[in-house]
Parts: sequence; C-alpha cells; structure tokens
Amino acid sequence: MSSTALRYEPCSPTCSNWLRYGVQPKNAKQGQAPGRCRGKAHKPEHLGYAGRRVTVSRKWSNKTLTDHRADRRAWALEALGLSATENTDRDRYTWRPIPPGDPDLPPLGQRLLAEIANRQRWRELMAEHQARADGTDLPATRDQEVAA
Repeated sequence: MSSTALRYEPCSPTCSNWLRYGVQPKNAKQGQAPGRCRGKAHKPEHLGYAGRRVTVSRKWSNKTLTDHRADRRAWALEALGLSATENTDRDRYTWRPIPPGDPDLPPLGQRLLAEIANRQRWRELMAEHQARADGTDLPATRDQEVAA
C-alpha cells in the first residue's frame, strides 16, 4: 500500500480520517479535517510498520466473530429457503465408516465430480440471490452457456 493511501486510513477511534467515511470520530473537536491527523501512525517515518490501522469491527458493531458467523448463516439459510430453527447438521445425518470395496460406494473420481457440481450449483444459487438482493441484473453469460 502506498504512503498516500496510508495517510488517509484511520489510525484510532479519535482519528480525523474517519470523516472521509462519514463517521464522526470519538471526542471530535472543532477544526478536524481528513488527512490532518497528528497521530504517530500518519507520520512518514512510521508508515508501513506493522500494527492495527483501524478499529476492529467488534468495537464499532458490538458483534463478536460468532455473531457475524451467525448472521451469515441465517442469511444463507434464508437464501436457500431453509428455516434457521430446523435440525442442525448433527441431527440430519448419520455418519458410519464405509468398508473398503463396498459395492454401493461410487469411485472416488465420481464422488469428487459430483461434489464439484454441487458446489457450482450452490454458488450459482447464491449469486442469483445476491443479485436479486442488490437489485442488479444477472449476467447474460449464463443464458449463453445454456444455449451452447
């Protein structure tokens, strides 16, 4: 990252560079302007050194990583038309070891290709749902692939 870009990254909750993003800095004072923070992190001799440059999300959103993960899971379940209160994966599946040479087990190549196809279908479904949520049109390339 260039020193110009780092100049405008917020260095602390009180940094005036938050104004660039429409966020009022903590303990805001008269005359603060983006790019004029006097913090050590913005001095040219200190640019590029390791360290946290912005406040972590849990400090400004009051959410932990577990909360963010739960939000993503709820969104994905809603997108797939599933209820978040349904049984968990532990209750839906029974896990048993399969003995070598079992005739009901397809070869490894077929299993891998089936999983790749499932993953592609899932990604397309999620992309369609995201496009609908954003209000954007879906890419036209998908219709061309089907026609080919």
